[in-house]
Amino acid sequence: MNLQHSKLDATSLIGQLVLYSVLAAVLVVFANWPVYHQLGPDQALIKLSIVHEPQFVQACRQRTPEELAKLPPNMRAPMDCPRGRSDIRIQLEMDGKPLFETVMHPTGLSRDGVSTVYRRFEVKAGTYRLAARMNDNLVKPDFNHVKEAEVTLRPGQVLVVDFNPDKGGLFFQ
Repeated sequence: MNLQHSKLDATSLIGQLVLYSVLAAVLVVFANWPVYHQLGPDQALIKLSIVHEPQFVQACRQRTPEELAKLPPNMRAPMDCPRGRSDIRIQLEMDGKPLFETVMHPTGLSRDGVSTVYRRFEVKAGTYRLAARMNDNLVKPDFNHVKEAEVTLRPGQVLVVDFNPDKGGLFFQ
């Protein structure tokens, strides 16, 4: 009986080894095939990725002594600052032709949060005149942030269009 029991163990062990080998081979094949390419061989990527807190719609104002007297003692802040923020208008042009345009709305119940946009544009590699314009205060009709530059995109390159007031506003990276 021991001999038969050891034959069963050897057969079981060999069967497991074959099964695990087949599973490993399947994993290796599908880990490397089919080959995935994010972009075509002559493609580049432009990413517009902006998270920005726009201007307030109305400026803060000083409350009069009469207004303060009417308020409960715990609500007597000397400044009245409305919470609503402006929409943000954005334009992206490539070689003088519109690539993207939108109006972003502030988040939050009181429309006092950030505005966010994220878009991807696959383009052929090459040299382009890129222009990004943004207005974060729609009370004024003109764009108050503008960035224009000639950019050369290599195949597989990713160019990010972003906004940072500490870096001078709109920038390409």
